Amino acid sequence: MTETFFGEVDLASVSLWLFWIFFAGLIFYIQRENMREGYPLEDDDGNAAPNQGLFPVPEDKTFVLPHGRGEVTVPSRQNPDRTDIALARTSKSNGFPLVPTGDPLADGVGPASWAPRRDAPELDGHGHPKIVPMARTESFHVAAGRDPRGLPVMAGDGEVVGKIVDMWVDEPEQLVRYLEIELDADHGGGTRLVPMTLARIKSNRVAIHSIYGKHFAGVPKHASPAQVTLLEEDKISAYYAGGKLYADQDRLEPQL
Repeated sequence: MTETFFGEVDLASVSLWLFWIFFAGLIFYIQRENMREGYPLEDDDGNAAPNQGLFPVPEDKTFVLPHGRGEVTVPSRQNPDRTDIALARTSKSNGFPLVPTGDPLADGVGPASWAPRRDAPELDGHGHPKIVPMARTESFHVAAGRDPRGLPVMAGDGEVVGKIVDMWVDEPEQLVRYLEIELDADHGGGTRLVPMTLARIKSNRVAIHSIYGKHFAGVPKHASPAQVTLLEEDKISAYYAGGKLYADQDRLEPQL
């Protein structure tokens, strides 16, 4: 044979083109995998948006959950859409703000919105609930700083609504995630959780600025005294966070 197969082939050019083809395929794959939640896109009325983008929604993929929690398939719309959203349009055109039509904290809209997560606690690597009350574990104690247990809880309007009775810790992360409040009878009674990041521990009180005294009775409850589910966590956090905007009419206006 007088000629070889690669005699007239530029191997460097071939390598470069193979790289670009691989890279384009990788981008296509990653972009589709990124569309397993929140797609297909919807407009403000919940209808399919006319512009779905360049990439098609990926086919359903089933994941086997650890610790015997079954399977989940995405993006198959297993979680039903929320159809009871209490919001009204301010304009016929899309993209304009929506305004609440009722109690936004109770309705879970705007900054108080929550996602329909699984109504089961988050588990650690051994299949145990990650977040537990400190009173139910002997592995944690307050070694430094202020212990908030026993301190009164003051709302954003200065009302004292109850006292801190426990701290809920994330055992694997070794962090305090929630404080447990025992409410006075005038503010709903029973116990509620507040995210640690939305509470300020002072020398003589625990201050919660985001909501006022009248709102504490409506804080979503957790069903079990020993654990909190992912859905409960989302609703609790959303309620307090929504108060940053909705607790007072003055907070709806621009702040200087």
